[in-house]
Amino acid sequence: MKFKKHRLLWMCMAFALLPGMATQAQTLIEVRLDTADILIGEQTTLHLTVTTDEGKQVYCPLPVDRLMPGVEILSLSQPDTTVIDRKLIIRRNMVVTSFDSLLYLLPPFMAIDGADTLYSAQVALKVSTLPVDTEHPEEFFDIKAVWKPPFVLADYYPLIFGILITLILLFLIWYIVMRLRSNRSLVPFRREEPQLPPHAEAMQELDRIKGRKLWQQGRYKEYYTQVTDTLRHYLFRRYAFNAMEMTSHEILETLREKNSDRTAHDKLRQILLLADFVKFARLHPLPDENDLSMSNACRFVDQTKPEETLPPPAAAEPGKVYPVPPLPSAKSKAGAYKESKPDDYKKGGLQ
Repeated sequence: MKFKKHRLLWMCMAFALLPGMATQAQTLIEVRLDTADILIGEQTTLHLTVTTDEGKQVYCPLPVDRLMPGVEILSLSQPDTTVIDRKLIIRRNMVVTSFDSLLYLLPPFMAIDGADTLYSAQVALKVSTLPVDTEHPEEFFDIKAVWKPPFVLADYYPLIFGILITLILLFLIWYIVMRLRSNRSLVPFRREEPQLPPHAEAMQELDRIKGRKLWQQGRYKEYYTQVTDTLRHYLFRRYAFNAMEMTSHEILETLREKNSDRTAHDKLRQILLLADFVKFARLHPLPDENDLSMSNACRFVDQTKPEETLPPPAAAEPGKVYPVPPLPSAKSKAGAYKESKPDDYKKGGLQ
């Protein structure tokens, strides 16, 4: 009877200790290899899994570059943490390789759970060398050729796009330069406004300068700068030489080769020389000199403008009779003179 009581007491104590034993066994550490047999230089992945209760702090120190002598670590993944049924599962993957043909017994991994330290089981890794034909030791094989990677069009996208962008930029530069050289608008397919003839454009600009009355306000330099720039642009369009980039002496010499009119040459010379004195010597011309410069500029443009040629008369068709207009009679002539005499003659002269 007394033995039964002691037996019952021991059973009760065992059941009381079971929850504590279960709690201590809840943290597990597991190690697994993808393949345990590799050739020299090949790689395999070692999977490390730690399972514990949710909310626990578990520390698992891992090596960084070498697992053991002869086994190197190539990469180590970041911890992958998941919670399943209130269990915390931590996974990490380690890529290892070896260059010595041996059978390695990998060291156990350690996990620190509070005051407890847990170790995983040890796994073996067999590293084999290439098989050797012992029956034909005199046969040697050369190193294999480098394998060519497969053709993937996406690998050539940067080169293709770089060439296309370069060609587009070169075309745009060529297009802009050609349009600017021909004084055309950069926007294609746009109807360009008709350009005035050189002499008409110059006379219009001179009238605008005259209307601003610059020299009357004491702005002599601005006045002569605008007058000479107008004449330089006129010479560029009229005689096709770059007068905007020439000195006054070079303009006069070039004009003498293209136009032999002495009076036009003298008028332009008066304007350019006086303008140089105003712009560089700060000369203040007299009012008569300012008016003379504007008058000479207008006369120079009028004397050097291209002559208008009338179209040749149409050839008469053979065999066709053309009507002859009647001659005016003497009476109609006298009446015309009488009607025009009082208005056309003033102070003894025809105006």
